[in-house]
Amino acid sequence: MSASDSTPAEPISIVGGGPKKVLYTLKTVARIGLLNSAKALNSKNTCKACGLGMGGQRGGMTNEKDEFPSVCNKSIQAQSTDIQPAIPEDLFAHTLDDFKQLSAYEIEHLGRLNNPLFKSAESNRYTPVSWEFALDKMTRAFSATDASRSFFYSSGRSSNEAGFVLQLLARLYGTNNVNNCSYYCHQATGVGLQNVIGSGTATVSLEDVGNCDCIFVIGANPSSNHPRFIHQLKNCRERGGQVIVINPAKEPGLVRFAVPKSAKSMLSGGSWIASDYVQPKIGSDLALLKGIAKALIENEKIATDFIARHTHNFAAFKEDIETTPWQKLVDFCGVSQQKIEELAHHYAKAERAIFAWGMGVTHHLHGVENVEAIANLALLRGMLGKPAAGLLPLRGHSNVQGIGTVGVKPILAEDVLQQLEQHTGAALPRTAGMDTLACLRAAHAGEIDAALIMGGNLFAATPNSDWAKAALDKIGFKVYLTTTLNLGHVTGMETSEALILPVTARDEEWQPTTQESMFNYVRLSDGGIHRLHNVKPEVEILCELGKRLLPDCPLDFQQLKQHDSIRAAIAATIPGMGELKDIAQTKQEFTIQDRLLASPKFHTPGGKAQFQVGELPAAVASAEYPFVLASIRSEGQFNSIIYEESDSYRGTDTRWSVLMNQKDMEDLAIRTGDLVNLKSAQGEMKAVKVFAFDVPRGNVMAYYPEANVLIATHHDPRSKTPAFKSVPVKIIC
Repeated sequence: MSASDSTPAEPISIVGGGPKKVLYTLKTVARIGLLNSAKALNSKNTCKACGLGMGGQRGGMTNEKDEFPSVCNKSIQAQSTDIQPAIPEDLFAHTLDDFKQLSAYEIEHLGRLNNPLFKSAESNRYTPVSWEFALDKMTRAFSATDASRSFFYSSGRSSNEAGFVLQLLARLYGTNNVNNCSYYCHQATGVGLQNVIGSGTATVSLEDVGNCDCIFVIGANPSSNHPRFIHQLKNCRERGGQVIVINPAKEPGLVRFAVPKSAKSMLSGGSWIASDYVQPKIGSDLALLKGIAKALIENEKIATDFIARHTHNFAAFKEDIETTPWQKLVDFCGVSQQKIEELAHHYAKAERAIFAWGMGVTHHLHGVENVEAIANLALLRGMLGKPAAGLLPLRGHSNVQGIGTVGVKPILAEDVLQQLEQHTGAALPRTAGMDTLACLRAAHAGEIDAALIMGGNLFAATPNSDWAKAALDKIGFKVYLTTTLNLGHVTGMETSEALILPVTARDEEWQPTTQESMFNYVRLSDGGIHRLHNVKPEVEILCELGKRLLPDCPLDFQQLKQHDSIRAAIAATIPGMGELKDIAQTKQEFTIQDRLLASPKFHTPGGKAQFQVGELPAAVASAEYPFVLASIRSEGQFNSIIYEESDSYRGTDTRWSVLMNQKDMEDLAIRTGDLVNLKSAQGEMKAVKVFAFDVPRGNVMAYYPEANVLIATHHDPRSKTPAFKSVPVKIIC
């Protein structure tokens, strides 16, 4: 049996979670102090890590199902960053060149920012400045810029309140170049789901996950990136359900995971997670998903009544599936027909199935088609519009979904724009806004003069590192709102001006803020912890800029500094958010209206879901570049933030590494520990360390963002998401 035809999970030497994560937590708590960590983890603030969500008014380590303790390694890592002391001002006597010599781990662990910093176009270093200087400089820079030559960007770290003010400020200023980090991760999800069901978010709740009998995990590694989701997978297995993992890499934590909160799991050496683990070739998900659909149709295991009553376009979909030969699907994905039919059989037995997926699905030139194919599978068996069944995109950052909900995106619905105009008393632009990559493309062409970047690491998040560096440096003035330094603050500004403004972390906010989980659940964070004396909330900074930049604007930015005023504006203008208005008083957290599908009434014009037909993509590998690379995240990182240089789950001791199939290594006479060069049409990684890993032949993996130097700016034409996980490369020994 080939590597791509894996049977149910077999014992392996590395287990996810377990004692090493307990010890890591103890070590981190010791480093940041027991009192500090206890205060941070127990306060009524939403978790700062992944979009699964926990905390808020139920308490820092409790989720919306009242499960305690709902804490994980990612939570500890995020808190450890925020509890750092301030960076000594003496460090800023060093040049940008000195800072560039640091690794991502080293620079982000220098400490917290506690003073505004300024770098002139001629200087090679940052200088601490006063808040008045910073606000005045920012105002003058944007005043001197045509709004069409600017952009405003937010990561998923910020609050709903800050995101709403950011997008409103940008539009009142005169631009729709408003974008966020989702264009580099799950935008394909939003587009694909919108096409099928008329809504771009999850259709299920956390409670639904706790009641389903089958979970597909496709193109995701929650053992590293959403550890608390592993607990839900474990529970599904223990109540007799199935967990079907579809992933090119055999990730140890998805095979077996020792869940720290479960004594039974820890004492047994780990809970078995995957009931079936299938490894298609990188970028071939669409062929595998179409194969499952083909098997269901051929064996008449579809919900014919549901399809007839609640969907459109099934005939065209069925014709496409039936006329696609089995051999074409098998050759494309590398999984046998027998194995695909076995997956379809497992799915056909399920009564309540949930499909969960990550960026292994969306990070391709055909990411939208992948998402549509997943939704098609759910429709085939009527797994939408009933309890404990549906669709669950595994969102990355803790409020990335909320940032999109409150309008941090280049295109807003006309009814939302009209509501905003009525609320503000000002006309808003209708010109087309640019997505994240388009803004960087415009910058590279010399068409952007100023940018406001709230959180994140836009440099590290952007493919083709040399190109990204040049694009950012061509922006004459950039202002960053951030809690810590990262390499994006010292790269791509060699000849341009930059301001860095230190902001409060979520649990340090002066007023309560709100966040939205991947389950469409809105939490309230109290804030209120005091750590540093010279940091300001993002809303305070944005509203002060609005006051100074737009003195004749009918909107009162001084009044908008009150978060209750912002929430009232969101409630009045954003569909489904009416309950947000009084949340600070009622303390009642809520699920956004009309997002979850309790009945098969879809958000399409006719109320029916729409089957989508997707063509198989062209092959990525070539004679010149015979391997296909996927960029991956380690257990010791969160997005672009690096907490550990090693990856305990995959057994690597450096991030400058490549993971390969053992037989490919033997063919190239490579051994574990050897150094090779990875080369693509965009760039080269030299002297990377080789590690053997269970991936299909012809596939390799390297860590993000280090591998960005190999990745082109080619992107999915519909979602504009770059193809971070289907990169043609060659290996030079």
